Amino acid sequence: MALADTRYADRRRKLAAEIAGRRIDTLLVTNLIHVGYLSGFRGSNAALLVSTDLSARICTDGRYTTQIAEEAPDIPALIARPSAEALLREVTGPRRIGFEADAVSVSQLESFREACAEDVELVPVTGLVEALREVKDPQELEDLRSIASLATQALADLLEAGELAVGRTEREVAADLEYRMRRLGSERTSFDTIVASGPNSAKPHHGASDRVIARGDIVTIDYGAYREGANSDATRSFIMGEASDFSREIYEVVLEAQLAGIAAARPGARLVDVDAACRRVIADAGYGEYFVHSTGHGVGLEVHEAPFASQSGVGELREGMTLTIEPGIYVPGKGGVRIEDTLIITRGDAEIITGVSKDLTVV
Repeated sequence: MALADTRYADRRRKLAAEIAGRRIDTLLVTNLIHVGYLSGFRGSNAALLVSTDLSARICTDGRYTTQIAEEAPDIPALIARPSAEALLREVTGPRRIGFEADAVSVSQLESFREACAEDVELVPVTGLVEALREVKDPQELEDLRSIASLATQALADLLEAGELAVGRTEREVAADLEYRMRRLGSERTSFDTIVASGPNSAKPHHGASDRVIARGDIVTIDYGAYREGANSDATRSFIMGEASDFSREIYEVVLEAQLAGIAAARPGARLVDVDAACRRVIADAGYGEYFVHSTGHGVGLEVHEAPFASQSGVGELREGMTLTIEPGIYVPGKGGVRIEDTLIITRGDAEIITGVSKDLTVV
């Protein structure tokens, strides 16, 4: 039998303490990302019960009989479908069972109720597992460093090979970058790769089109890789052939704002203040109306997860959290610049794990 990774039992122990504090006996976990976080199992169908007495029970279907034994060997497994209902049918009351309200539809909830014994009460909960995920353990941080390094190398290789060039389409550049990340060991991209050139660079989430990159364009590349539960996220902007006064100006302002945000990202810093550090620089330069999104987000099992640094951000940074710092200026019809790094929050200066140069680069 495979040896269990004790990190998962430790996470379930912390979760058990949290649900006990809410007078809940058991939590039904149906968000697949959370099932993986708490058990190690990463199949496409599963549900998990975690109880205050530290017991756990997991269920999946017959496609994963071997995989679940390998990935979650310390949790008794039930092979049945639908998985959540199968687990609920095994529970005898009286018990209060929490369910992840953000991951359950109205029709699913009705199905859960039908599966429960009469003396079982279903209780909606939100944010429990998400809060545990905010501070990463040492292995998570190492995995995040590794995948960020892989993605960084892929972009560096793309630039060295001359694959970002005038005359190529955005889609061709995106495909080459994704291929390079795959060759280096990425299982997939973390999100649809953005290659936004010329006027398209003024669209924060443009994507990659058949537009041909032209001399004088700003080209913004937002890219990420995924491997074994870890995501990466970084953005760099380049200028093709020659830089105009406009492109140089907004690049320098965004870089100054990004460095201010990095400097502000320390344990105890309020998330709203990290956002303000970036936003202040851009507003003082006269481009405040063109910074149209938040400053950053956590990166981990999901490429966008808590914490969130924004004008409405809630909470403070803690050691072991991750956070992107990604201010931008987007002027419709002219172009835009975004510069993004992923940070690990440490006791002193934040650790930057996305290492491509941020010097203004004319390709």
